[in-house]
Amino acid sequence: MPRPLPPMTALRAFEMTARHRSVQRAAEALNVTPSAVSHQLRSLETALGVTLLRHVNRQLVLTEAGQILLPGLGDGFARIEAALTALDASNQTGVLTVSMLSTFAVRWFIPRLPRFQKAHPEIQVHVSTGMRTVDFVREGIDAGIRYGRGGWPGLRCDRLLGETIVPVCSPALARGEPALRHPADLARHTLLISEARPDDWQLWLSGAGAADIQPAHTALFETTNFALAAAASGAGVAIVARELVEEELALGRLVAPFDRALPREDAYYLVSPEVRAGEPKIAAFRDWLLREIAPADG
Repeated sequence: MPRPLPPMTALRAFEMTARHRSVQRAAEALNVTPSAVSHQLRSLETALGVTLLRHVNRQLVLTEAGQILLPGLGDGFARIEAALTALDASNQTGVLTVSMLSTFAVRWFIPRLPRFQKAHPEIQVHVSTGMRTVDFVREGIDAGIRYGRGGWPGLRCDRLLGETIVPVCSPALARGEPALRHPADLARHTLLISEARPDDWQLWLSGAGAADIQPAHTALFETTNFALAAAASGAGVAIVARELVEEELALGRLVAPFDRALPREDAYYLVSPEVRAGEPKIAAFRDWLLREIAPADG
């Protein structure tokens, strides 16, 4: 059975006093009073049942027991300091693991990632995608981009991006027959539905005054990204946050056949455990994201 260890403060007080051969200088190094150091020394000697230091000709010297204890303590504290220094460095540099939805990753985050890499070459980003809620501690996740309304317990939540949902399709489908001029025309087309966002179509149709429409066909996809790929190929009409397809709309790879867009109450948030939110690499990532969002929101 491991021997119970004396208090760390007492061990540190002895190590500092032995190193400086002075209670006064040890107190200054530890930023405490000399009486506090003396108290810690007495408590350590009582706990160990030995005398560690004594005065000889007005000088503080180590006893035999003190000489045995000091090298191990010095090495131990040096290792602790080195580990803490390495930990601090890893918080500022190294790997930053971020979880997010795959559609957000592909459509918004990854196209902007080179700008973060250029601004922070010391931070290596690992992207983890999925729809489930992650366990930050158990899974080693530093931060995440979540969709919802914020306010998740234990997490710092920074709102990044709101969204408005719109139907999109290929230019050829929009121009073809049957034409897509009014929401009612969707009754003669295939609606592409994402399992991740199954209610978006009904919400948009209700807002457009076309809640009773029965489409000719529907096709179900695991993610919105898959539904968008099908839409671009002409397989039907998908529903998506306009903010995630701005590039495709600008380049004409996709078109929004109707003027109506429906704002959603949910938004994308950067989240991180409150106890880690101030770590340099997480703070750098947050600041960069908010700068990226600012032009779109402004």
